[in-house]
Amino acid sequence: MTRGTPDDFRNLPVPEMEARLARFEDAVNTAQCAHPPTKERVCAALYGKGDGRCPVRLKRHSLDLILKYGDDLADLFREYPDDVIAVIPYDITVGYQPPGKTPWVNAVEALARDMQWLDEWGTRWGHALSGVGATPLACPIQDWWMLDAYLATGVPDPAAPGRLDAGAALLALHGETKYCFGIIHLALFERLHALRGMENVLTDFVIHEAEVGRLLDRLEEYLLELVRRWGALGADAVFLTDDWGSQSSLLISPALWRRLFMPRYARVFCEIHRLGMDVIFHSCGNVTAIVGDLVDIGLDVLDPVQPGAMDLAQLARDFGGKLAFSGAVDVQDLLVRGTPQHVKDEVRRVRDTLGAPFGGALLLGPANVMTPDIPFANLVALFEAAHGRT
Repeated sequence: MTRGTPDDFRNLPVPEMEARLARFEDAVNTAQCAHPPTKERVCAALYGKGDGRCPVRLKRHSLDLILKYGDDLADLFREYPDDVIAVIPYDITVGYQPPGKTPWVNAVEALARDMQWLDEWGTRWGHALSGVGATPLACPIQDWWMLDAYLATGVPDPAAPGRLDAGAALLALHGETKYCFGIIHLALFERLHALRGMENVLTDFVIHEAEVGRLLDRLEEYLLELVRRWGALGADAVFLTDDWGSQSSLLISPALWRRLFMPRYARVFCEIHRLGMDVIFHSCGNVTAIVGDLVDIGLDVLDPVQPGAMDLAQLARDFGGKLAFSGAVDVQDLLVRGTPQHVKDEVRRVRDTLGAPFGGALLLGPANVMTPDIPFANLVALFEAAHGRT
């Protein structure tokens, strides 16, 4: 089954891209409002008291997927609406832009063209045509002698007026009927290497731990204030992103992670719980070595379970019933190269391994962002199987 536009969708004029995106979002939001409430059922499932069907989160895709499949993708969401809603107030790499900012970065153009831009933290990002997401190209803290000045003037104001306005609008639309989580991208580790550079950070852990600690303390303060703002808006959970895993293991030793990061995460998790919200922690790759630690400090939902990097059966044995899982449908190989039947079979396996034995405690969906190299027939199979239409 082939749907969508020709493969030259990336060459569309930016206004047409914006129109397609707006039409898609309007269709999905309208469909969500038209379907029965699911918030209570999701809350029950996440704590192992579900009704037998795992909650579904399929709206996890790149801008390019919308540009390619457009109205056909929207039709899938009309027929198979999600049970949970990710509330994203601004793009992860473009960041918050106050009204009247100059130069203004058009997020659609930035993520569809060859383009570079500076975010509010002083990190220069770049996106390559046909790429997914953006990559830091230059970091504001080139040397540690710059730290004092950066702490004084470089860290953005988490209470900036309007920062979460886009999220507030989505929560006002769906907050009463759907389980909604507010996203804070680049929580601690990811923000750290966006400010210093990955290679520098891995060296800093060894020879500049005191300076790293000072910067992390400030990032923690920023994070805590954003958590409080999501709480004030009525989010059901906070979704934090910090990618810690390679395909095979943790990027640093578990001992170093426990010394530098675990206490800070513990304080952030505690504040999220104090405000009556759940903690969803996103970390790509194989993070098996620290899942037990995350459980110990109060993690509610582990995102994602990445099938190419983690053993689903082992996770179920070791941690099933202690937390909820999220994702687990492979986007690296299965959805791109598998057949629709392979997709349906795998969705059932994921559900039967991580969700059904534990009261439905699984946000069933792709393990990460779905990209336009996925055939439309496989998207149909994913939506049908996730909603039990097999």
